[in-house]
Amino acid sequence: MNVKTQNAGCASFTNLSQERRTFLRVGVLGLMGVGVADVLRAEARSRLENRKAAPARNVIQIFLPGGCAHQESWDPKPEAPLEYRGALGVVKTVIPGVVFSQNLKECAKIADRLTVLRGITGKIPDHGQATYHVLTGYTPSPAIQHPQMGAVISHELGGMNHLPAWIGVPSTAPQASTGYLPAKYGCFNLSADPGKADFRVRDVSLPGSVSADDFLKRRSLREVVEDQFRALETDGVAQATMSEFHQRAFGLMSSERAQAAFSMKGETEAVKALYGSQKYRGGRAKQIFTVAERLILARRLVEAGARFVTVQYEGDNGWDTHTRISDYFNDAMPAFDHALAGLILDLEQRGLLDTTLVMVMTEFGRTPKINASAGRDHHAKCFSMVLAGGGSTRGNIFGASDAIAAEPARDPVSIEDYLATAYALVGVDPAKRLMAPGERPIDIIREARLVKGVMA
Repeated sequence: MNVKTQNAGCASFTNLSQERRTFLRVGVLGLMGVGVADVLRAEARSRLENRKAAPARNVIQIFLPGGCAHQESWDPKPEAPLEYRGALGVVKTVIPGVVFSQNLKECAKIADRLTVLRGITGKIPDHGQATYHVLTGYTPSPAIQHPQMGAVISHELGGMNHLPAWIGVPSTAPQASTGYLPAKYGCFNLSADPGKADFRVRDVSLPGSVSADDFLKRRSLREVVEDQFRALETDGVAQATMSEFHQRAFGLMSSERAQAAFSMKGETEAVKALYGSQKYRGGRAKQIFTVAERLILARRLVEAGARFVTVQYEGDNGWDTHTRISDYFNDAMPAFDHALAGLILDLEQRGLLDTTLVMVMTEFGRTPKINASAGRDHHAKCFSMVLAGGGSTRGNIFGASDAIAAEPARDPVSIEDYLATAYALVGVDPAKRLMAPGERPIDIIREARLVKGVMA
């Protein structure tokens, strides 16, 4: 079923027709004694019911920046000639006849909980532009900035339990912004790595010199001052945004549960071992890979009520493997494999997998043929992404690439389709229009279809 179908007429005529239908509907209802407020309340109730019926309440979005090779991860080609398949071997999964690349041994054991989409199609083999596309569902435009999925979820669903709705662990990509939405829907970046010994998130707890009573007194004083400024302030939107920022900050800093979610305290050694914590060392400096701690913290945050958590894992220096691709994957992928499998099992054991949608994303894939530097170059025509939990199917290898992983051979899925399906699973209508500056209604995702084959 299409979320939005292409119309024969021009977009401006279609938009006007839709707005006219809404106007007429409200006008007719007004004649029947039903006001505009009643209509809006009914629509709000309908949206709320959709969200209640949605399987996912939270999202953990895992982003592998640089363009992670599908051939060396989710879609190996062991039957292809060496110059296409590369030097890595494969590992059998628990799904009969399905293999992953050799460094996904732990994910192979839990493949029956995953949906792997092997026919993702992008448009742009450029890092910055492709990252923007995969995070927003739009190709870049000089005319407007579009919001990342986290900002849209924050706008549509809001936060819970005093936690920010959208949190970055440790931070989001530069292309991930609120776009045309107000800044209050932006990401709360930790700007600190939970795998480091000195990990501490600033601005979520009171300084040692400030008592709880002093904190409440300062809050009351600030409210009095803000009331005075509000009476003089001409920019009501900016004032309201700042006021909401302050209220959220006060709520976060006064909630012990919210503060606890931003720490690693209480995690057992068994849980840490499940994720492979502090086990993998690599890169040029032979540092500890901290993806395990990042995913543990992501689980803690969604468990406490965070709506949308973005986790970045760069390996040693991103996944832009133009040279020595096999060496890089042997080095950086085992830590990710162990941590991701641990996250899925941990969510399942805690009863959170059914309500938490896990997304594994990258901006594009890599070229079918190994280059002269034993690496692969940028390739947007075909690559792989993953879904788990949150109403997605289980044990599903959806779609397929051709014999050399160059193009989709079956069931291609556009980036727009992938994002639209994720939105639907969390109860947000991807065809809904949000208002941009200048009273411009813009689709959350334009002309996409829901991929029913990956929805349970």
